[in-house]
Amino acid sequence: MNYDEARALLEQPGGMFEVVEEPVQGRPTTVFKQRERSMREKVANAVGAHGDKEFLVDGEERLTYRGFGELCWGSGHTLIEEHGLQKGDRIAILSYNRPEWLVTLFGATSAGAIAVGLNGFWAAEEIEYGLRDSGSRFLIVDELLYSRVAPLLGRIDTLEEVFYIGDDAPEGTTPIDALLQPRATPPETPIDEDDPFVILYTSGTTGRSKGCITTHRGTVAQVQGIIHNFLVGALTRGENPLDNGSGAEPATLLTSPLFHVAGLHSTVCTSMTAGTRLVFGPPKFDAEQVLGIIDRERISTWMAIPTLLSRLLEHPKLPDHDLSTLQSISTGGAPASSEMLQKARSILPKKPNAGTTYGLTECHGMATSISGAEIESKKGSVGRPIPIMQLKIVDADGAEVPQGVSGEICLRGATITPGYWNRPDATAETVRDGWLHTGDIGYLDEDGYLFISDRAKDMILRGGENVYCVEIENVISDHPEIEEAAVVGVPDKDMGERVKAIVKRNRDSDIDELRVQAHVAEHLAKFKVPEIIVFTEQPLPRNPAGKLLKNELRGEEKSRFTP
Repeated sequence: MNYDEARALLEQPGGMFEVVEEPVQGRPTTVFKQRERSMREKVANAVGAHGDKEFLVDGEERLTYRGFGELCWGSGHTLIEEHGLQKGDRIAILSYNRPEWLVTLFGATSAGAIAVGLNGFWAAEEIEYGLRDSGSRFLIVDELLYSRVAPLLGRIDTLEEVFYIGDDAPEGTTPIDALLQPRATPPETPIDEDDPFVILYTSGTTGRSKGCITTHRGTVAQVQGIIHNFLVGALTRGENPLDNGSGAEPATLLTSPLFHVAGLHSTVCTSMTAGTRLVFGPPKFDAEQVLGIIDRERISTWMAIPTLLSRLLEHPKLPDHDLSTLQSISTGGAPASSEMLQKARSILPKKPNAGTTYGLTECHGMATSISGAEIESKKGSVGRPIPIMQLKIVDADGAEVPQGVSGEICLRGATITPGYWNRPDATAETVRDGWLHTGDIGYLDEDGYLFISDRAKDMILRGGENVYCVEIENVISDHPEIEEAAVVGVPDKDMGERVKAIVKRNRDSDIDELRVQAHVAEHLAKFKVPEIIVFTEQPLPRNPAGKLLKNELRGEEKSRFTP
């Protein structure tokens, strides 16, 4: 079956993936006709369909779909009845991946709250900003990250209560068990499709992170789009997508952080919909531990960032483990080379279907995908869009360019964010007439496959994390001994890119690399701290408008600042 035949089969009238046009936020929009109307409905459907099947596996802890649903609904009821939760209240979560993260998120949002996924790598200053910006009333925090929150307690007016995951809850916090009281039915707070579901923070070219709103509608549509593209791939390969060759139930490995769309929306919500077992990876990625989990839990699907996949493929103990059930590997969060995906197919025993995706938080995750033989025939492409996504390439004036010509990638559809929390200015700049202006540069070939050429935004992709240069530049330049600074990305085999800073000190300063790094670490997450620092006595290169010449600083042209 070819691509068009597979799509026609799945999208036929009356089918699960039938597409129709309906108004969304006042604009005609292509949507799936058969869909859930909220994430609460998605949880209820998963419980009804898969009840006593295992859902969450975290080490020795195992939770069925029914057990998960009842804990979600109990926490939602408890938040309403005992803590005065109102629809639209924000509840922030700062925790490593663990079942409580998901129970409290789906519990709160089933009661009409808006969850706020705080980045677990953030420093205390960034956490305080996220809590203040979102106006969160409640916070869920685990024992591993509590030390970053403790100094903030009592300083944030909107924050009324902190729930603690771990033993011996500190004074001023409430044990998480107070929320985890199972109930048989969900709350009944009205939820609209376009209500916010989760706010996730994305850094920006202007410095401070922006809270990107993801909605119930967008998340439901994203999951259907992922499953649709997965089934199209299976049909074109003539495979049974639910058969991993071992007779074991399908199982998905979770290694992406839950404060990213790749972890929460693409992995968790898709697994829930498909009725698969979701297995938590270690809190900090360890290739040998992950190999053991894939072997022991008979993992069939893994969505990995390229850095983690590369580490697993190069681990010397890979041949010692049975990975024969691993039938699907997809990558996202950073570009993955076709060579890496082919290496996965050549090394792993079952030759899993390997694929890569392109997407953003602003479109709830995946916008396009490619897998199987297409990776070789369309080398370098990130694939075609999900069926409810429109894609166009525009020039600097916003006019659509011809096929094969590079321009800015723009996306429109049911998965596009309604905007940034309390940032109408940033929303108006990024989402125009329903079109998301991604800041990425690419082109479409004659068959509608997307190729990424460059990034228009001043951004570094480090191990799946977006690092915006201006945020680091501002922090470095705030140091009293530093006159100016520029930050660029340098290629790295393991991380994709690493952070490099070019620093001009004040005339009498002797500040060194370690002191610059310590200064950045006081204000920003560890992954934003420059790993390479070059000092210069010369003014940094700028154009007549005063803009830093990043191409020269990166070494793309003859540079005075290459170590």
